[in-house]
Amino acid sequence: MTMPVNKLGVHALVFSGGTTPADVDYAIEQTKLAGYDVLELSLQDAQAIDTAHAKAALEAAGLGVVCSRGLTFDADISSEDVAVVARGAELLRTSVQAVHELGGTLLTGALYSAFGNYGRALTAAGRANAVTVLKDAAKDAQGKGMTLGLEVCNRYETNVVNTAEQALALADDIGEDNVTVHLDSYHMNIEEDDFVRPFALVGDRLGYVHIGENHRGYLGSGHLDFTTFFHSLADIGYTGGITFESFSSAVVSETLSTDLSIWRNLWNDGPALAKHAHTFITNALEANEEH
Repeated sequence: MTMPVNKLGVHALVFSGGTTPADVDYAIEQTKLAGYDVLELSLQDAQAIDTAHAKAALEAAGLGVVCSRGLTFDADISSEDVAVVARGAELLRTSVQAVHELGGTLLTGALYSAFGNYGRALTAAGRANAVTVLKDAAKDAQGKGMTLGLEVCNRYETNVVNTAEQALALADDIGEDNVTVHLDSYHMNIEEDDFVRPFALVGDRLGYVHIGENHRGYLGSGHLDFTTFFHSLADIGYTGGITFESFSSAVVSETLSTDLSIWRNLWNDGPALAKHAHTFITNALEANEEH
């Protein structure tokens, strides 16, 4: 049996809500024990991360790292306020630097806007500001050997990119080769028509994938059609990373849990959840290899 070529990752919030050295060490330990190749760290609390310590611990464990984040409303590059846009540009600059210090090559997420529920539609001027800032951020990332991912998020978390088609249009306008699209089953379930056409549309511009249930609990315990999801990945020959993302009020990050509206327990044992997800994903990928 051939082993899947995709590197498998898990979000740190499955294990730990904080970013202190002890929190990061625990997440790294559990990620390795569950069999994953990559740990995804949120940069919502980037100022608390000891990047040198984390890099050394990741290297010692033989793990890769991916970082994700959204912006804040007072540092929103899709704003029409020049000062707000400038703060967002600086937040992206420091985030790119943090990923570089961690030894990572991918910064992804809602890099194009604040991460939260907007009370208004995106304006043409705001979108133009996001394009300008992201073009500069992509050039900065390119100089560090890094890629930026545009995560397609649902309407309750951004008003800029809700579909794969919108992500491609934004990437086209940014116009840099190191900007890719990041699709997530949780968000796709809300915004896309199915699990087929978005993957076919993005094709070889797909740079990263999140897998999560419709309620962000145990894989297979919800209603998502993961058979079609994995068939679609196979159909486009996707060989990139697939990262499991799940959240529960059992593990709380002061910033991210609120941003993600994590109000109830969907699980209590993060390590058990992670091991289950690793088996679920591996089995699905192996089934595709045998198909």
